[in-house]
Amino acid sequence: MDDVDRKILAELQQDGRLTVTELAARVRLSVSPCHRRLRELERAGAISGYRAVVDPAAVGLTFEALVFVSMRQEDRDTVAEFERAIGEVAEVLEAQRLFGEPDYLLRVVAADLGSYQRLYDERLATLPGVQRLTSTLVMKHVVKDRPLPA
Repeated sequence: MDDVDRKILAELQQDGRLTVTELAARVRLSVSPCHRRLRELERAGAISGYRAVVDPAAVGLTFEALVFVSMRQEDRDTVAEFERAIGEVAEVLEAQRLFGEPDYLLRVVAADLGSYQRLYDERLATLPGVQRLTSTLVMKHVVKDRPLPA
C-alpha cells in the first residue's frame, strides 16, 4: 500500500458515495488507474464494504449503554455459544472480547430506558455463560465514527 492508496482510503472514509471520476480527481489520478487501485483495495480487503451512516435518534433509538459482561465460565463451547447468541441481538451494535476483567464490552441501543430494561432482563441477562452485567449510560459522543488515520 502506497501513499496514493492511503489517499483513496482517506477520501472514501470521508465520502463513500464518491464516483470513481470524483475520487480520481481528488487523489490526482486518471480514472482508469484509480479504478484499478480501488478494485484492488476492495479485493485485498482493505475496503470491506460501503454503508450509510444512520443517526440513531432519527430512527427512535435515543438510549445508548455500554454493557460490561463477566462470564461465569470461559470454556471454548460457552464462549462460542455466547458470541453466536450476542450476534443475534440486533440492539447490540458492537461486541468486543477483552483481555482481563470484564470479558466483553457491548455497545447497545434502545428506544428508551424501559425498552433497554426489557432487553437487559429478557435477552442480555439470559445469554449463555453470563455471570454479571454492568451497564453505564452514554451521555454524549465526543468522538464518533472517526476515519482511520492515514
